[in-house]
Amino acid sequence: MSELAQAAPSTAPVLELRGISKAFPGVQALSGVALNLYPGEVHTLMGQNGAGKSTLIKVLTGVYAPDHGEILLDGRAIHPSSTLDAQNLGISTVYQEVNLCPNLSVAENIFIGRYPRKFGGIDWRGMQRQAAELLERMQIRIDVSMPLAHYPLAIQQMVAISRAMLVSAKVLILDEPTSSLDEKEVDLLFSVLRGLRAQGMSILFVTHFLDQTYAISDRITVMRNGEREGEYACADLSRLELVNKMVGAPATAAPEAAPAVNDTPAAAAPSKLAAFLSARGLGRKGALAPMDIELRQGELLGLAGLLGSGRTEAARLLFGADKADSGAITIDGKEHSFNSPRDAIAAGIGFCSEDRKHEGAILDLSVRENLILALQARTGLLRAIPLKRQQQLAEDYVKALGIKTASIETPIGTLSGGNQQKVLLARWLATEPKMLILDEPTRGIDVRAKQEIMDYVVKLCRKGMSILFISSELPEVLRCSDRIVVMRDRKTGGEYPRGALDETSVLQVIAAEGAHG
Repeated sequence: MSELAQAAPSTAPVLELRGISKAFPGVQALSGVALNLYPGEVHTLMGQNGAGKSTLIKVLTGVYAPDHGEILLDGRAIHPSSTLDAQNLGISTVYQEVNLCPNLSVAENIFIGRYPRKFGGIDWRGMQRQAAELLERMQIRIDVSMPLAHYPLAIQQMVAISRAMLVSAKVLILDEPTSSLDEKEVDLLFSVLRGLRAQGMSILFVTHFLDQTYAISDRITVMRNGEREGEYACADLSRLELVNKMVGAPATAAPEAAPAVNDTPAAAAPSKLAAFLSARGLGRKGALAPMDIELRQGELLGLAGLLGSGRTEAARLLFGADKADSGAITIDGKEHSFNSPRDAIAAGIGFCSEDRKHEGAILDLSVRENLILALQARTGLLRAIPLKRQQQLAEDYVKALGIKTASIETPIGTLSGGNQQKVLLARWLATEPKMLILDEPTRGIDVRAKQEIMDYVVKLCRKGMSILFISSELPEVLRCSDRIVVMRDRKTGGEYPRGALDETSVLQVIAAEGAHG
């Protein structure tokens, strides 16, 4: 019997996707995806970054037209041509970022575009009464005449859900609604969802948090590489099985030792090295639970975990890209408070972001111009780096890193992804940092470029630089790291020395099965 047959309730589905496929130039985003959503259930859509979840939601809500396949609502084929069209059909979506107007009242946000009329004008009293009644259905009692900005993000999410309910939605899609909520706010949202489920609402919940998945879900559809891996009853799928299905590992994968990147030994065992950076209780509400982390001189510390586990959030707090609201950072024995990346750069920290296109390379600028940006920022805008020094730095790093470019004046946007990544690495090396944060430095580049970058990174480590390394590729983290911190649902799940984990046991820690630390 298939997973679908085991999991499916006896009633007919409210929403049914059959063989949905969608391709973009050079990319098959979805391939024959099926999904069944039944009355009065919370159905969770799970998958790694790039699994196809977002594309599937956009097809379902009319942003994209499918190349193949069909969508059935109450057994009838539908062809939504826009989000408004999908909403009118009975499919409403609440996104991660609340797309409402904070300066307007709660009632106005719920009824915006559909204000009740009376005697040729807006029926303000009637609108506020109906808004209060909608929120009351979710056990939310607030002053609906107050501006939306007066209320916390969790309440704003409830207002967005109330707006979806106003159009008599048959299907409610929640796309990463808890990403910016703290635990109490998540509890409030889940209480509301359970109430809506009891009223017969069909809810498609998109998330990457394992704990939340098991707290709210009736069934789970797992996606991987644009395909549906399977559809399961939540009670029949263990956490470890879910993680294995998301990452594509066999459920009973045999432990495998992690080989070293190269045979160059460390100057000293990592446990005996002096601490460069120490963070205690570092956290940010709605992003990362307070955590302790220490990075030693000449050590490569790996952060492992699934998408949304808190790895990038921790990196951004350490670099001052986001402001921590708890904890303290000590560098070389001196406490620091980073109000901006400039403070972190001044303290000797560099950061290669995972978002190469939007937070890394400026595609229209040359290799040379991209390479000297961080150094120029540290030097100050009023003290321009002489052109000859810029050229010499660029030439030196192009040679040292084997960057394939016709010239240092070639626009970086014309380079391959691997060579762009090498330029961004060189950008931070030019500042001569004591510590380098690498967030997914090898994502989207070919195997040879990955090996060249990681070999160079390990050599930097052996020369005394501290490296914080983040990667979704578990073999890469295991192969390169002196120590590994496993992240899970925006918290630390344990800290492990080199060789203590293999691919199977990492997944067990991520799934919180057999965890130890």
